[in-house]
Amino acid sequence: MATPQTPYEAVLHAARDVTRLDSALDAEMLGAALLGSVYAVAETDRDNAVREFVGGFLTATSRRRSAAATTIRAVFATLVPDAEGAGRVRPGAYAPAWAGQLGRVHLTGAWSYGDVYGDQTSYLATFAYDDDEGGPEHALVALVDHNIGITKDVFVGGPAARIVEQAREICTQDEFTWFRTEDPARMRTEVGRHLAITDDLGELPAQGSLATDRALVGARLAALPGPAPAAADVPPLTDEARTGLVRAFLGSPEAVRFGLDRVADGELASLHFCLGLLLDHAASFPDADPMRWSPTVAELFLLDWVHRRAVLDMDDAAMLPRVLRGWAAYAARQRGLAPAAAARTDEAIQEMVPEFARLYSTGERRSPATAAVAQLMADGVNPDDPAALDAWIEANRHRLTDDPA
Repeated sequence: MATPQTPYEAVLHAARDVTRLDSALDAEMLGAALLGSVYAVAETDRDNAVREFVGGFLTATSRRRSAAATTIRAVFATLVPDAEGAGRVRPGAYAPAWAGQLGRVHLTGAWSYGDVYGDQTSYLATFAYDDDEGGPEHALVALVDHNIGITKDVFVGGPAARIVEQAREICTQDEFTWFRTEDPARMRTEVGRHLAITDDLGELPAQGSLATDRALVGARLAALPGPAPAAADVPPLTDEARTGLVRAFLGSPEAVRFGLDRVADGELASLHFCLGLLLDHAASFPDADPMRWSPTVAELFLLDWVHRRAVLDMDDAAMLPRVLRGWAAYAARQRGLAPAAAARTDEAIQEMVPEFARLYSTGERRSPATAAVAQLMADGVNPDDPAALDAWIEANRHRLTDDPA
């Protein structure tokens, strides 16, 4: 056979055996995998790129009458119903018996599960075709990462009952996880809004089946009731609210335990600077919550964010791990976490301290701006003195730019 001359011809060639598949589910999974290549290579707005490709494909193949061509057209129109021309597509006269069941599914159950700290939530829904010819009951699983603010991975497959039972069993055996039934409208909203962010990433998360299953996931999410009203954006903490949080913490048993309620006058500035850094870091997350601290969040803060975003003096560096331990313990109690979960975070922070100290001493993770401020302070320049600051910048211009001169 001649080499396909266009992407549309290549897709037709790849789908040449679609009519030999056993079910509508198999055909929808094949169609999603083919569209996954379009999704993966798009540099931005991937969902729209797939929609435009399907619209172009339907136009380019409108006169094709082979069973394979008319069937894959029907599959694509089912997966991307808002593509141009999708509403006019019908299975051909020689389509398989299961073609009439494409996309005709109903929800049979919805659950969610995740870690007690709130780092990640997985949403799980099961679907059955209206007629057995469509294929077996199957499951959709979507992983939302709250630290990144995206739907990190998706999967569609079966057997549905086994996937549900495996998820339930894993959570039952792990004291740091939970499993519960879920409102399907809420699932549609949460997975959908985080998936919209994923669609616009410059680079997709590695591994997983995000690209190959994305189109089918979109179709299944649309079959869920809702969507529920999206949660309102959390406004940044006001200065008054930040002060209130700090005061409440300093009056807590956790502050007493870590000796933060009675620091010397010379350490007060470092104490409040460190507490401010914790609140700033919490505010940097898409779903900002100053009380959400976990081993993972602590690592992101202590071994990465703080080195890129803040200039610490020796007093600050000595104080910060202790402040973090106290705040994390306080936050765990505020969220009602079990003592074992709080202890796990505290142990993780203690294990990070040597690496934090090393990174502080080497400065290897400082951003250019942070490194420049650190050097300015090391040179004894007062940043509030405009003349001194201008003189320092002029003298160090070669280190502040990429210019060789």
